[in-house]
Amino acid sequence: MKLLILSDIHGNLTALNEVIKYIKDIKIDALALLGDFIDYGPHSNEVVEIISKLELHVICNIRGNHERAILNDDYSRFSSPRGAESAKYTKSILTEKTLEYLNTQTSPAGKIEFSIDGKRVLALHGTIEDEYWGKFDCTKDLSAYSDFDIVLMGHSHRPVYYEAFYSCDNKATRNQKKTIFINPGSVGQPRNLNNNSQFAIFDTETEACDFIKLPYDIKKEQNDFSDKVDEFYKTRLEAGI
Repeated sequence: MKLLILSDIHGNLTALNEVIKYIKDIKIDALALLGDFIDYGPHSNEVVEIISKLELHVICNIRGNHERAILNDDYSRFSSPRGAESAKYTKSILTEKTLEYLNTQTSPAGKIEFSIDGKRVLALHGTIEDEYWGKFDCTKDLSAYSDFDIVLMGHSHRPVYYEAFYSCDNKATRNQKKTIFINPGSVGQPRNLNNNSQFAIFDTETEACDFIKLPYDIKKEQNDFSDKVDEFYKTRLEAGI
């Protein structure tokens, strides 16, 4: 199965449109959405509309920390006042149609478990310890994930492919168990010092993971930013920070 993995679009319509163009001629079997469609960028409503109309099988649709904060009117966990103010502004411009989609089509549980090709998958925006705000760290103990074959995650805005190995009682695998961790990076606000729109396509059969980085018209998107959103969120697009 070819799985398209999108995360952290953050209201960036120009970046998302480049992704849509790219996948038009590619065989995609299913779509994994890992949250934060909205906020920071100027086109939250348009992004949600496009996502809602994609003719792809949606295998999971996770609510990100920005959706959770806005839907719950709880801005207490943002790391800066400018983040909270941006979210409050975004809440004020969301249409009823967008709010209905976020309330009914995204998972309020913060994580989803499912199977693909006989493999057990965990999808979440953050981490097991903190489903919405946690950031994956491969140097920490990952035993909490050992029951899963694949873990899909977002939030950090940085692409990750990591394989963790555990001991188990299975002579056929020489007593080893593996979990694959994938973060596709951010479609609309990358933070890995690369300003391209970023996402991933994962082949569940071969375990090949392609990280795609697409240039887009950053200036065009910046021109639509509201002056009610701190300029930091506009200028950071240029450097991918």
